Amino acid sequence: MVNASQGLVWSFVALALVLASAFVAAVHRSALGSAIALRHARRHALIAAAATVAWLALTFALAAVGALSFSSRPPTMFFLVVAIIGLAFAIGLSPLGRQLAMGVPLAALVGIQGFRLPLELMLHQSYVEGLMPVQMSFSGFNFDILTGLSAIVVALVLVRKPGSPVLVRIWNTAGVVLLINILTIAILSAPTPFRTFHNEPANVWITQAPWVWLPSVYVLAAVLGHILVYRRVRADVAAGAPDGTTDRRRVEPGRTTIRT
Repeated sequence: MVNASQGLVWSFVALALVLASAFVAAVHRSALGSAIALRHARRHALIAAAATVAWLALTFALAAVGALSFSSRPPTMFFLVVAIIGLAFAIGLSPLGRQLAMGVPLAALVGIQGFRLPLELMLHQSYVEGLMPVQMSFSGFNFDILTGLSAIVVALVLVRKPGSPVLVRIWNTAGVVLLINILTIAILSAPTPFRTFHNEPANVWITQAPWVWLPSVYVLAAVLGHILVYRRVRADVAAGAPDGTTDRRRVEPGRTTIRT
């Protein structure tokens, strides 16, 4: 079990719960923005809440009982990482993903990625407290804090000027590149045959609770968020509004009504 200050633990857990709540709220909000009745929108939100709680509980429990490891045979943590990425794409490319992409304001889809700013501050503190290796913090090779900072700036720009598809695409692609960078570093810092960074500690802390939520909540949210932004910008341009003026949409099964 890795030791950490109470402030770091509770901050880490609190931000994860805020993100989980934001997802449920987004499902409810996007359902209200469609032709779904209020009662059905609440039902969608309850299903999303139940699934989210189940996911949080499952990943926490697996880590708490010691079921996750990079060095075991098979490497159970590796399978969880694959499942996390797969889940992000499954949601993002599903009808639910379309509902979220079209039913939540673009500024909000971008702005939510601002969570990566406080997360990076917590990761740096995790390095200071000896939980993770330096290369996974901004004192090393992790520059994802730039995504969090720029997300806030771009979101504010979109509030004042919704028609900025080029800006959003550039920001989103840069965010994906920075995310891939830190994911690669994290994998190369884990105790596997592919380990490249041999300084201590190895990246094993994410196999324990509550730190398992770093990949299963934070990485999942980041990947899903980028997919939703891509879907939204692509749909806006395809709708004949490359200037981004069709920012508000109402989604129905099989039909999209555009409000300019």
